[in-house]
Amino acid sequence: MSRRQRLWVLLLGLAGVAALLVAAALRIPAFGTDHHPYGDRAVHEALARHTANAIAAVNFDQRAFDTLGEESILFAAVLGTVVLLRQARDEHQVAPAPARVSAPVRRYALVLLPVTLVTGLYIVAHGQLTPGGGFQGGVVAATALHLLYIAVDYRALERIRPLSVFEVGDAAGEAAYLITGAAGLLAGTAYLTNVLPFGTLDSLASGGTVPLLNAAIGMEVACAVVVLLARFLDQAVEIEEEGEHS
Repeated sequence: MSRRQRLWVLLLGLAGVAALLVAAALRIPAFGTDHHPYGDRAVHEALARHTANAIAAVNFDQRAFDTLGEESILFAAVLGTVVLLRQARDEHQVAPAPARVSAPVRRYALVLLPVTLVTGLYIVAHGQLTPGGGFQGGVVAATALHLLYIAVDYRALERIRPLSVFEVGDAAGEAAYLITGAAGLLAGTAYLTNVLPFGTLDSLASGGTVPLLNAAIGMEVACAVVVLLARFLDQAVEIEEEGEHS
């Protein structure tokens, strides 16, 4: 296929997407209207399954299969990063030099570390009840560990960040989501169908499979962010090419 033909194929594809977007935009309810068909249905289904946070109900129940795709994209990104940023033959690892940190930065970072970690875990645990969830809480929890890098130095971060454990946690979070979805098949329905008892509204055990899938996402996201940052930080701080300082 020539370059001109490829260009025409691209333009036809873009025109088709543009037409679909325009058609969808013309059907959107007017701004400020009190009629929200999709929102009303989402809230109704969330409450029917005793999930107080309607967004969590959408992510982990009504469109849980889409969320599996999003989680898998992150998992694949981590896997690709680990492969691409592994230590090459012409590189060697050097111990990072101790860093000098000002007292106020050290003090406040160390104070915020446990607060941030608890906040992240709280957001994950209450994902089906309040705004937030596994995606947001996982990022917050992973960020908490890296406050030690800011407060002390990279060696201190490495002591509390065994990468093998977080790599296993990343895979375990992905596997937990997949296995939880199989409960629907065992119950004779579709994959990722919410088949567990819905519990009592506004309790941690409410929502059926929603809190389980939310927790799996939280584990996967937290471990994935730690592994991603570790690989990039290793390249910046510890990995050097042979003869770089010769």
